[in-house]
Amino acid sequence: METGDMVRMANQIGDYFKGYGEAEAVKEISNHMNAYWEPRMRRSFFALLDQGGEGLSDIVKKAASKVRRPAEAA
Repeated sequence: METGDMVRMANQIGDYFKGYGEAEAVKEISNHMNAYWEPRMRRSFFALLDQGGEGLSDIVKKAASKVRRPAEAA
């Protein structure tokens, strides 16, 4: 997945839930990513975060602590 597409998708999820209040939004963003993002997508997400998370919204960065980090690809 292209980094720009992943950033756009993550931020769209963040935008959808941001009206829930920060704590609830963080929970719902991470729940969504854990439920619907396949491991390959989450690996790309964490690779970007590990490099500083450029382009990701603050609420998405906060939610990252609750997103399951998948094992490295074999």
